[in-house]
Amino acid sequence: MFEAFQKTNEEGMAIYIHLPFCESLCTYCGCNTRITVNHKVEDPYITAVLKEWQLYLDIFKSAPAIKEIHLGGGTPTFFSPENLKFLINGLLQNCTISENAEFSFEGHPNNTTEVHLQTLFDLGFRRVSFGIQDFDPKVQKIINRIQTFEQVEKVVSQARKIGYTSINFDLIYGLPLQTNKSVIETIEKVKLLRPDRIAFYSYAHVPWIKPGQRKFTEVDLPADEVKRQLYETGKQMFSEEGYHEIGMDHFALPSDSLFKAMTDKNLHRNFMGYTHQSTKMMIGLGVSSISDTWNAFAQNVKKVEEYYSILEKGELPVFKGHFHSPEDLVLREHILDIMCRFNTSWNEAEKQFSFVDQTREILKEIASDDLIIMEENAIWLKDEARPFVRNICMAFDSYLLRNAPSTTIFSSTV
Repeated sequence: MFEAFQKTNEEGMAIYIHLPFCESLCTYCGCNTRITVNHKVEDPYITAVLKEWQLYLDIFKSAPAIKEIHLGGGTPTFFSPENLKFLINGLLQNCTISENAEFSFEGHPNNTTEVHLQTLFDLGFRRVSFGIQDFDPKVQKIINRIQTFEQVEKVVSQARKIGYTSINFDLIYGLPLQTNKSVIETIEKVKLLRPDRIAFYSYAHVPWIKPGQRKFTEVDLPADEVKRQLYETGKQMFSEEGYHEIGMDHFALPSDSLFKAMTDKNLHRNFMGYTHQSTKMMIGLGVSSISDTWNAFAQNVKKVEEYYSILEKGELPVFKGHFHSPEDLVLREHILDIMCRFNTSWNEAEKQFSFVDQTREILKEIASDDLIIMEENAIWLKDEARPFVRNICMAFDSYLLRNAPSTTIFSSTV
């Protein structure tokens, strides 16, 4: 890690901090969360995160340059403004801040106060993402995420008045009880507030992993063809309002840095999502966080108690990881190119890798569906292929190909 740090520190690193606590369970949620109304958990958790960060500082041996910070969860605004200030000041105490650094956080509209917004703004945060999901009262009730349009309008107005330059709304399609009519009504309300960015995610129903999703059943979910229509409806409405599609699931106004990065071909994607600037190192702090040194991934333990216990021993709370092979690194570049630029190309030197022949065969099948333009050593995605970016990326997933080596990989996921 020290060698990777030395190579990448000139461009700056990204830091993701997972703050897992929520006061209530949103039943659609697939994130690693801890439900509690006891706010005494804030202090020990922040102490642990700063202890973990100190372990990384001991490895780095010199002051890191911070290019990005993102607070995710859980509910970061579960924490008091004072505790968030203590966390960020502690994090940055022995660091430098890169030029054009971007700090962002996720906020729940119901508990993000004006003091939260002002405190984080004063610490350098300029981007906030609000989890909206849906404005329909029936949908909100069944997913246990009840927030009024008036509350969202209030917190957005406060953020803009303070000076936040980028506001994102998270919306989800495919939720229980959603209809085309309800999605249209939700987006009409979103248009009134005109966020700079919109993340329009597909709901993933995995009750065997997330028991909270057992509050409803498949009967409550839109049928596959209806779910696809929900996506198409949203995409059309965003386009009519002046939003441009950015990579997978994201839409942005021309004034937003994501759109500018896509236009300038600087768009990047990491575990925090899309960003307008690239970093080769990302450190994940907190339970379940994932770190990325470009040559390797590592993930922290997922339970708070285990996280505390390992840190008490003076050890990094990592429980699994992966070192990339030369082939992995080549594939990673292809997948990033497709996700960020909707095209990729390869050279003769890559023929040494085993994935090449299988990947070409799968791409030929996708080309026969008229979704991509394919040449000998390059592909370009057509506009019609945008909903299937993940599927096309799967053609470059060598592990998937080895475990399920057949051309049904693509069609079985559509």
